[in-house]
Amino acid sequence: MNLEKYKVSKKIKLQDFETKEVVDNAEKELKKLRKKLSKIQNKMYAEGKFGALICIQGMDTAGKDSLIREVFKDVNARGVIVHSFKVPTELELKHDFLWRHYIALPAKGKLGVFNRTHYENVLVTRVHPEYILGENIPNIKSVNDINDDFYHDRMERINQFENHLAKNGTIVLKFFLNLSKEEQKNRLLRRLNLPEKNWKFSEGDLKERKLWDKYQDCYEDVLNRTSKKNAPWFVVPADDKPSARLILAEILVEEFKKYDFKEPVLSKKVADRIDEFKAQLNNE
Repeated sequence: MNLEKYKVSKKIKLQDFETKEVVDNAEKELKKLRKKLSKIQNKMYAEGKFGALICIQGMDTAGKDSLIREVFKDVNARGVIVHSFKVPTELELKHDFLWRHYIALPAKGKLGVFNRTHYENVLVTRVHPEYILGENIPNIKSVNDINDDFYHDRMERINQFENHLAKNGTIVLKFFLNLSKEEQKNRLLRRLNLPEKNWKFSEGDLKERKLWDKYQDCYEDVLNRTSKKNAPWFVVPADDKPSARLILAEILVEEFKKYDFKEPVLSKKVADRIDEFKAQLNNE
């Protein structure tokens, strides 16, 4: 699989990326990759030098929740921590826009998964600038004070934030689940047609759908301005869920291989006495 084609390494047009790719035996292959991810995380934990922040963004119904469940289900439960960021709380609004994300970062040795991320602050709020007013930012008195420069400045601060993380041992990998508008329609209809899925549907889903083109423009700008060497974006075709999960898992495994995690070696003092310790246990 050519994984480089998913990576944003130059200025892109989002429309040039496929929304559907079907990989043969995707579910079977994913099972193999899950085991590899588990072993990688164990080594990462034992070495204790790196943690990983995996950011997942996408339109409503892109499959974020099920992808996280399926990709990371074999990783030690204490080795992966998932945070789903909703509307900021009253406490979170009293801090800067990155604060709630900073305190949720993974410790060294662990995989941290952000289901929706700090990029909501330059995506949803750009489509709905009135949300910014709730942050009580000095000199922002109305939506007329919020323009493209405001969001581009935020993106630059996000770049600085991620650069700081990378330099201190956090591997930052970001994924945009690229869903087609037609497939979103099918998934919303499925929520309405299946009683056990009804609870997932909200009238707000249809209101946001009408803003599809605006969201796509915002995502394209974000991908172009914030995909960096130490914190790259990958655009994953999301119309076929099993294939999307496999592609993302494959990218994770290949990216983690670059770090060649290793378990620490026993000290010579302990290694020289291994036979003695075995004998003590066997002779109990």
